Amino acid sequence: MRLDQIKEVANAVLFEGYLLYPYRQSAIKNRTRWTFGVIYPREYSEANGGIEPWTMHTECLVEADNGQPGDISLDITVRFLHLLLRSVAQTEPAKNAHEEPFAGEWGLASRFAGEPLQEGVEREVSVLNLSLPELLAQPRIVEINFPGERLVEEKNQAQQASTIPGQIVREQQPIVGAAIIAAEPVGENIFKLSIHIENRTPETGKVTSRRDAVLFQSFVSTHTILQVRHGSFISLLEPPEAAQPVVRECQNLRTWPVLVGQDGERNAMISSPIILYDYPQIAPESPGNLFDGTEIDEILSLRIMTLTDEEKEQMRQDERTREILERTEALTPEQFMKLHGAIRDLRPISEGEKA
Repeated sequence: MRLDQIKEVANAVLFEGYLLYPYRQSAIKNRTRWTFGVIYPREYSEANGGIEPWTMHTECLVEADNGQPGDISLDITVRFLHLLLRSVAQTEPAKNAHEEPFAGEWGLASRFAGEPLQEGVEREVSVLNLSLPELLAQPRIVEINFPGERLVEEKNQAQQASTIPGQIVREQQPIVGAAIIAAEPVGENIFKLSIHIENRTPETGKVTSRRDAVLFQSFVSTHTILQVRHGSFISLLEPPEAAQPVVRECQNLRTWPVLVGQDGERNAMISSPIILYDYPQIAPESPGNLFDGTEIDEILSLRIMTLTDEEKEQMRQDERTREILERTEALTPEQFMKLHGAIRDLRPISEGEKA
């Protein structure tokens, strides 16, 4: 299966809960987000008693095709969202009588007018053509390092209607970490592959009073894509009987690897913080991501069409939710009918079989 097809599933994981209906930051359900796959900085985690995890660990099994483990090579990609704060800057700092007592601890929101918004930037760290024999000899440490930055831009035409004057400012905090990739033999032509992800971002131990603040230096919606050549992954959900003892020895912390691709293929896996079955698929009727896997596209699309003009204006302030609005408003009656329902795997019932 091609990587771009795998990423269709991976992106559903990446943006799960990015911004839920009614797609505005002011909604209560969107005040605290990012409950899946968050890897917090180690200093912050340890300063708060280790309640919030600073690691994620994947273990899965790969077997050699034709009994030639020396030919196996791997592509491994760690993906997550790096949050930023998007605000509209004024000439003078806005005075807020209701400012939270710990707002100065982070400091980003205190200089802006209006409602600051969280956005997520996709981050990827990849290792390609990783030789299994080299990995068996020595683990590979892959550095994760994305610096902080501050970007200032003028409002575009779609944003000019906002009543808040000023420039759009996007600020991002630095994040630092590592992915440690290792392998070991666990049976005849069977090898255990491990990917251990750590958030090592420094100077975060004093951010103890605001969980939302430290999210800007966390890996959010973290997941791993694994691909193999000249080898095959073993399903951890439905392993062959001979492999069941070593499957039970696999330890997965805050993530779970499943096969991905066309049914029966075993050359790719996604290790996700959301529990999935082998071979998860995006429904072909779906016109695009709605960030909420617990709802159906038809209901969400109809609800979007009932939003007020003010609510739609708030949707337009975020690039991804603006795409949802524009896509929904452009749906044709024929496309809506495709969302109404689908029957899959219809088969006749044999005599004696209960309906």
